[in-house]
Amino acid sequence: MASYNKPCIQCGTFVDGDANFCPTCGTSTPFSYRCPYCKREVTEYESICAGCGKPLRIACPSCGQETFVSKAHCQHCNGSLVVACPNPRCGKNQFFALTKCSDCGKKLKTK
Repeated sequence: MASYNKPCIQCGTFVDGDANFCPTCGTSTPFSYRCPYCKREVTEYESICAGCGKPLRIACPSCGQETFVSKAHCQHCNGSLVVACPNPRCGKNQFFALTKCSDCGKKLKTK
């Protein structure tokens, strides 16, 4: 069944409406923002996640300004908010504040 193309909320590329990944930026949530801790759907206007209570606005590790956690880059300096999982079989991008990979469970390196 055909579906309409929709823009990815992370990069703006138009992808199939039933896609599970954006082919351009690789996000697994191209049409909604998700809490990086519990994966509940959130909006950019919420300050804490209703599912786990974690803050959705954090200080950017690059510039220190407040930014939304579900974007891959800081809204101010464009600094990265993700790190790659060190597991060579996984390698998925993870939110920098997580202690373990949400896909494979491997411990993430902390600064």
